[in-house]
Amino acid sequence: FSLFLFLGVGKTTLIQKATQALKSTGIPIDGFYTEEVREGGRRTGFDVVTLSGKRGPLSRVSSDSSASRRECRVGQYVVDVASFEQLVLPLLRNVNLGSDAERKICVIDEIGKMELFSQPFIQAVRQTLTGSGTVILGTIPIPKGKPLDLVEEIRSRKDVKVFSVS
Repeated sequence: FSLFLFLGVGKTTLIQKATQALKSTGIPIDGFYTEEVREGGRRTGFDVVTLSGKRGPLSRVSSDSSASRRECRVGQYVVDVASFEQLVLPLLRNVNLGSDAERKICVIDEIGKMELFSQPFIQAVRQTLTGSGTVILGTIPIPKGKPLDLVEEIRSRKDVKVFSVS
């Protein structure tokens, strides 16, 4: 089964500590987490950080309110879908390539509005969930506003345990 957490505070810290503990046991683990980017004490965006140490932008604050309609936006943030896909998709494909006999853990922090602008990411997450050899340790947002299809799909799966962390 897979384990998903939905939380508002400290999720990345929790994911990082869990990842360190799992790595120390020798279990194969890969994945990514998102991290705030701050400048002068102000949050200016988010980066994607892979467990192997690669980093790239997920989103940045945009002051341009007349931005292109094709831009993917969440509030004040413009999402860099290409950068996100370039870092995350090869990682998820690698996790899905292994044999089902080998137990692996895949960290996905997080499956939220920004990440869901990527259709290939949605497909890769679904594929990872159905792969019997992979356990996902992931985070999903607390439900508010319009439901996110993939998040609701994950929440309702019988092979997924969801914990609320506060």
